[in-house]
Amino acid sequence: MLLIFIATPVSLYAAEEEGLFAGGCFWCLEHDLESIPGVMGAKSGYSGGDLLNPTYKNHEGHQESVLVHFENNEISYEELLIYYLKNIDPFDNQGQFCDRGNAYRPVIFTKNNEQSDSARKSLETISKQLDVPLSKIKVEIKEAKKFWIAENYHQNFAENNKIKYKFYRNACGRDNRLMEVWGNDKA
Repeated sequence: MLLIFIATPVSLYAAEEEGLFAGGCFWCLEHDLESIPGVMGAKSGYSGGDLLNPTYKNHEGHQESVLVHFENNEISYEELLIYYLKNIDPFDNQGQFCDRGNAYRPVIFTKNNEQSDSARKSLETISKQLDVPLSKIKVEIKEAKKFWIAENYHQNFAENNKIKYKFYRNACGRDNRLMEVWGNDKA
């Protein structure tokens, strides 16, 4: 019996990677990051804390976070970081927009040294772009902890609750502040 193996170069397949970010309300961040070309999907949840099985009613110590799955042959982690940064207020480490407190602080969670290096470089890049000292950029870089997916009703909230989402986003002043920080360069 003759066996034939056909070798397919690995580079023809998309290499899926993950990025984990916190930046205010996870509804808004999920919606903003899901729309980027090369992003395969995003999930809202909680990360950064030690509480096991956090919920929306109790996620003490965690930040509302978004786990992003992306194809690195379409968008690099470095490019994804810039999209993330242009969808938050990088000057505010007390929360984001109308959401205040630890749960809403901006954090880049990294899973390895490469992601940590890329995160630091992205903060340097935006400090130059915004013409401010790096010390003014208040985005924390932390080693990733377990990501806990949020309750089902939080997933794809913007798409499933268009009127409520639009009202919340406008009332919170997210887009106005992003325009103040980034101008027409917002992602």
